[in-house]
Parts: sequence; structure tokens; C-alpha cells
Amino acid sequence: MNWSEFFNMGGYAFYVWTSYGLMLLLLVANIVSPMWQRKKIIARIKRAIKREAIVGAKT
Repeated sequence: MNWSEFFNMGGYAFYVWTSYGLMLLLLVANIVSPMWQRKKIIARIKRAIKREAIVGAKT
């Protein structure tokens, strides 16, 4: 077996490599998405704390 045969996957290379690519994309999305959500939530909480401090200082 040589590298050309390995990458050709017996004629099913498109389907095999597409499925590997989609799996990798989903794995990355499952790692990155919670990180983005966490940053958004922390920013929202900071804005709320700042807003409460301003409102509390005015009263």
C-alpha cells in the first residue's frame, strides 16, 4: 500500500475525507462556541454591574 492508495481510500476518498473534515469542524465548533458564549456572558455581567453602580451612585 502506498500513500496514493491510502489517500484515494479505494475510490471513496471524497466521502471519507469529507466526513473527516465535517467531524473536525464540529469538534472545533464544540470547543470554540462555549468559549465565545462565556466571553459574551462575562461582558454582559460587567455591563450590568457598571450600570447598577451608576444607578446606585445617583440615588
